[in-house]
Amino acid sequence: MRLTVLGSCGAYPEPGRACSGFAVEESGFRVVLDLGYGTLPRLLELWPSGPDAVVITHEHPDHCADLHGLFRMQYYGRRGRLPLYCPPGVLDRLQGLEPDVSLREVFDVFALPGTWDVGPFELTGVDLPHFVENAGVRLESSRVLAYTGDTGPSPALAELGRNADLFIVEATDRPGDTSGLLMTAAAAGSWARQAGARRLMLTHFWPGNDRFAALAAARAAFSGEVFAASEDDVHALG
Repeated sequence: MRLTVLGSCGAYPEPGRACSGFAVEESGFRVVLDLGYGTLPRLLELWPSGPDAVVITHEHPDHCADLHGLFRMQYYGRRGRLPLYCPPGVLDRLQGLEPDVSLREVFDVFALPGTWDVGPFELTGVDLPHFVENAGVRLESSRVLAYTGDTGPSPALAELGRNADLFIVEATDRPGDTSGLLMTAAAAGSWARQAGARRLMLTHFWPGNDRFAALAAARAAFSGEVFAASEDDVHALG
């Protein structure tokens, strides 16, 4: 299993970066996890023909805005249909951008949370707390990859990331946030430890935050390898 970071920012992209997105490939099958602002051009540089399946964790545009661009590529380029795994609100949010054509003209939609066979992967979506319905994602094949999307603290995080080869956890550290519906880097490290994950990748950084400080906070709570998501980085889960 190989993962490429498409974007690592929360809310909006910083210069040279993009919002949430990850490209995952195994045995020639290609899945994209989230398509936030600025991720589609990076995805098409990596996979010019696009993905084989799409997974969107929730309807906030920093996680799904570029799904609309992928729709237009498939629809107007006559590239065929794609399976889309997402909570119900995702298509509702984006349909307003395309009032004359249903997005279901392109996407075969499968609801998350839920469990599905997706190419060589078993995909499990887990309900996690956020401002809107959010599905954390676990992909299992030769290796285990877990990704939180956006989330507040929840016991479900320990199960989502249980013994994962890589646990991707949002570390927004939004200044002044008291909602309990976003994560800090320190909390990300704590949940990775409770899950028994092998490695932890921090992502969804609030623009302007010090990523080195975030890494230090996570490492204080988790003794495994910790690194920050960074655009175009490639990681083998071997």
